[in-house]
Amino acid sequence: MSYSPISILGAISAPANLYEHAQRILGDLSGLFLTVKRPMRGLCQLTPDFFNTDGASVMDDLKFEQQADLLMQGTEYGDENLKQSMRDELLNRLQQAKKEGRTLRVYCGFDPRTTDLHLGHTVPMRKLRQFQDLGHEVIFLVGRFTSLVGDPSDKDKVRAQLSPEQALKNAETYANQAFRILDPQRTKIEYNDTWLSKLTFEDLIHLAANFTIQQFLARDAFRKRLDQEDAIYLHEFFYALMQGYDAYHLKTDVQVGGTDQLFNIVTAARKLMEAKGVKPNIAIILGILPGTDGVVKMSKSLGNHIPLNSTPEDMYGKVMSVPDAAMGDYFRLVTRWTPPEIEAIEAGLNSGKSHPRDVKMKLAREIVGIYYGEDAVQPAEDAFKKIFQEQETPSDIPDFVVQTGSSLVTIMKDAGLVKSNSEARRLVQQKGVRLDDVVVEDADQAVEITAPAVLRVGKRRFVRLVPGD
Repeated sequence: MSYSPISILGAISAPANLYEHAQRILGDLSGLFLTVKRPMRGLCQLTPDFFNTDGASVMDDLKFEQQADLLMQGTEYGDENLKQSMRDELLNRLQQAKKEGRTLRVYCGFDPRTTDLHLGHTVPMRKLRQFQDLGHEVIFLVGRFTSLVGDPSDKDKVRAQLSPEQALKNAETYANQAFRILDPQRTKIEYNDTWLSKLTFEDLIHLAANFTIQQFLARDAFRKRLDQEDAIYLHEFFYALMQGYDAYHLKTDVQVGGTDQLFNIVTAARKLMEAKGVKPNIAIILGILPGTDGVVKMSKSLGNHIPLNSTPEDMYGKVMSVPDAAMGDYFRLVTRWTPPEIEAIEAGLNSGKSHPRDVKMKLAREIVGIYYGEDAVQPAEDAFKKIFQEQETPSDIPDFVVQTGSSLVTIMKDAGLVKSNSEARRLVQQKGVRLDDVVVEDADQAVEITAPAVLRVGKRRFVRLVPGD
């Protein structure tokens, strides 16, 4: 029997009389995840030297050291001793699991606080896929309960609390888009409200007794707010406790998260697991993917994001806009490339044998291929070359009717080319706006046209201006 992610989510959210049916579905699914030993090699794209010629499984073929290198790729701990300690633990756990004849249990939690995912959201999903391709069991944890609080780790103010209905709606988007990376047949879906909602106040007291207020206030986000006399709400401390209890309940070997999760995973989860008498999980802490500016964290609000639900052409073009200096982060965090492959690519760049433009095009092909399939890669690259290398205007651009006396700023905003008037003015100041291939100097000029004209904003945004009646 097979079920789509949406059918599972829908069943879980159904009225009480359907809840048992949903549990049965999850029970049926749970048997699918422990038996897979062989990777989907075409999707993993491991280099040939990672495999033996006899066709044995990767778990048998890939040396433990090589597995550890691959799984630690892209990790950042802010402390080399901690990183080495985690690598040593991972290596030991791999060897021990082999002796016990089992695979590792690996999980990552995702709080469904948005419906608009971008490439930065996929970094931990890519790491989960690497574990899958090595034959390990992966749990995709939907934080329907933790999302009611919101993780304060990287925030300078309290997060807005989501309603259960909002969390459920967003969870559907997360599952659908996650399975563009993860193998749905080898992914176990869990929901943390199924156990967190059953904890009592007494349980919370016992959990909280393992930590001090000083430990929480030492965190950057809380310390800054304390120094600035901004409010810190008591319920924000619960988030780390809940995430730690998730790890204990799932009894996994490995937990994956970003650098913003360092405290929650290394301090809270590992300490809580030890306190409750189970072996602490290994923290795989991944670097944060920079946006298309190559500097700050990818974010929709900053306009430096690469959305998943776009087009192959748009994704290809946005990857090509990433600065050369940031390519290494993209190699390690969002591609299927292995450490030896990345080492060879970077050696070519450093020696001058490879041109950064050609390497970036290889990167763009890889990322588009992951999300849209190999058939979409060449058309996306051809479109990029046509627009940016040959400086041609695309043929399928939308029309926008211009009313007499409309200013350029108003047109750019109303046509959806920019999000705000200030962004429009900034782009004009940067000479990033052209009307019929002539650079526009005045953002407030009235646009008077008697025939269609092409307005170009930046490198990828076009609209054909059409005179109004």
